[in-house]
Amino acid sequence: MPDTHMPTDLLANVRTLAPELAARAAEMEEVRRLPADLAAKLAQAGVFRMITPKSFGGLELAPHDFVETVEAVATANASAGWCAMIGATTAMNAAYMDPATAGEIYSDPDIITGGVFAPMGKAVDAGDHYRVSGRWQWGSGSANCTWLCGGCTIWENGEMKRLPSGAPDARMMVFPASDATLLDTWHVMGLKGTGSGDIEVKDIRVPKARSVSLVSDTPHEKGALFKFPAFGLLSLGVCAVALGNTRGALDGFAALATAKKSQGSSKTLAERQTMQAEFAKCEAAWRAARAYLFDEIDKTWNVAEGEGAIPMERRAALRMACTHMTRTGADICRTLYDLGGGAALFEASDLQRRFRDAHAITQHIVTAPSTWELTGRILFGLPTDGGMV
Repeated sequence: MPDTHMPTDLLANVRTLAPELAARAAEMEEVRRLPADLAAKLAQAGVFRMITPKSFGGLELAPHDFVETVEAVATANASAGWCAMIGATTAMNAAYMDPATAGEIYSDPDIITGGVFAPMGKAVDAGDHYRVSGRWQWGSGSANCTWLCGGCTIWENGEMKRLPSGAPDARMMVFPASDATLLDTWHVMGLKGTGSGDIEVKDIRVPKARSVSLVSDTPHEKGALFKFPAFGLLSLGVCAVALGNTRGALDGFAALATAKKSQGSSKTLAERQTMQAEFAKCEAAWRAARAYLFDEIDKTWNVAEGEGAIPMERRAALRMACTHMTRTGADICRTLYDLGGGAALFEASDLQRRFRDAHAITQHIVTAPSTWELTGRILFGLPTDGGMV
């Protein structure tokens, strides 16, 4: 494993919080968001600073350590893990932003950022600033954020600007959370505790210095972490939540199986041969997917620590491992839900929550089935837009 810089107290802080995160999972589902006091505790633990550059007081973790930390949060509570991941990954904007402007935002040790990368907004060029309007779905954790961001297409003289490739010119607009309206649209079946409702702004002023492109801009920060493509880091975050959620399901099923007896049987589920075999298969599948993921992470990190850029083939290999982990995790959670029988159906069961959360995670675009098409094109050597890899 490559040399990393994991703060000795970060994982310890997360593990200290884990029992409370697990105990409050049902509460989070009921209120459909991460409670403010838990968000503050996660901020104090350092989880929202994992990707923030060191030049702004952040941790700038190696990707291996970032994934392990999100995994630990999500093992306790997938919705909390998701919010931690979003808060951390949206802070990568700091690496691309003008350093003086970034320092005004990201040097605050207690800051929590959020937002949506998808260009669902419109930014009209107005000289030294943009006039921004838009409504973004999937604004996870926004209620606890000080700053938000939203992807926008850029418009000038009434026309949408395009890159040399012909693709729309899209940039992230970073704005105070107080400029936005949070809409209560998060009525869903999985990741219910993430508060991922809509974010809306209407004709707000965003200085150009507070806009970044994670595709066409070059990071100001020179650390190896920021050689990783933005979509690669986001994919790592998504699959890290799947990794931890699946571990939580495995642990939850083990606890159930050692205590539960089927009706009319004197044996616990754990004493039944069929259950033993199926549980072992699930455990093996999780360990294999995890090992594959970390192997690809470490190979990519070795390249990033060198002089050159990360080639598309290596980035594609990382994306495949992320998608494989996410979708394997959902398969495992479905199997464990089935094995849990009628007990897994009740709201008090952690297995039903893990099942629902696993299948919510698979819906994210960076680990959706279309990822197989994208990476398959690269495996076949076909021309591919590398901006999305």
